[in-house]
Amino acid sequence: MSPHTPLCDASGIDHPVVQAPVGSVSTPELAAAVSAAGGLGTLAVTWRDLAATRAAIADIRDRTDAPFAVNLVLDDAARERPTDEHLTACLDAGAPLVSFSFGDPAPYVDPVHDAGADVLATVGSADEARAAAEAGVDAVVAQGWEAGGHVQSDVATTALVPRVADATPDDVPVVAAGGVADGRGLAAVLALGADGAWLGTRFVATEEADAHERYRERLVAGEATETVRGTPFPKGWPGQPHRTLASPATERWIAAGRPPLAERDDADDVVADLDGDPLERYVDLPPLSGVDGSVEELPHYAGQSVGGVDAVAPAADVVAELVEGAERTLRSLAPDRDADGPEGDGPDGRG
Repeated sequence: MSPHTPLCDASGIDHPVVQAPVGSVSTPELAAAVSAAGGLGTLAVTWRDLAATRAAIADIRDRTDAPFAVNLVLDDAARERPTDEHLTACLDAGAPLVSFSFGDPAPYVDPVHDAGADVLATVGSADEARAAAEAGVDAVVAQGWEAGGHVQSDVATTALVPRVADATPDDVPVVAAGGVADGRGLAAVLALGADGAWLGTRFVATEEADAHERYRERLVAGEATETVRGTPFPKGWPGQPHRTLASPATERWIAAGRPPLAERDDADDVVADLDGDPLERYVDLPPLSGVDGSVEELPHYAGQSVGGVDAVAPAADVVAELVEGAERTLRSLAPDRDADGPEGDGPDGRG
């Protein structure tokens, strides 16, 4: 009972598994490994300059012929360069899919389609999903509030996904984001009406991600009850809620009454450095592999699915485990169906 869905057909992938862009932690190695394993790898490019963006996309293409996506954050508060210029660089470099988040994708759908690429748009409500579908996006990502990193929804995944599925046409696949760490979660969101799962926290704990060793160790040891949602790390993206693992920084922020950045007396303190560049307290940069200093003071972005992260593994192994786990779960729910017969093709999302 293979979990093959319309997302697979629309995106040219083998498995309905999408690696979330995971911000600065994402690498061409990670995106290529996920795509080569049959999922859809994604590279975050918002914080790369144009030359670095083109080079990273070329790097992915050198590693795999499989489809992959690049992600652009549309919120001007998070961006360092115009979206139009950045999108042109991505398309000129040959990105086959472009993912947009934290903003209205409508102005960019036609340019992406004109370049022969497809559009994914992350949404946090049924209304946003309906508008994105009307704008012509090829798939929507329904991000629940339990997701890690920066979050654009106040609704849990299990409540959000069915509403998004109902609000969008059957020919627009829905991808569920937030709270999924294993094959059982993948099977669950398929049952809710999604056509695939979008996982970030699980893919940060992989060998190909550019996460600091201590960051990955904390993900493996973390529990769902150990995450904090709010704005403890607003430098770089002010006002946007995010979810991280609890830390000395989040504990101080909560104890002080969750003050805005302007009311924090220690905001100018340098707590670490990255390749010689100082990192101040409350910066929105997670601990990358090249960070030295007080790693625990930086944001360890993680969703409530962190309790399902039990080891650091190669990304290809994570994809395989997700698919195998989903297949086991689906078989357990329909034990009398022949997995190889005409009724055993598995769920096909809403299609």
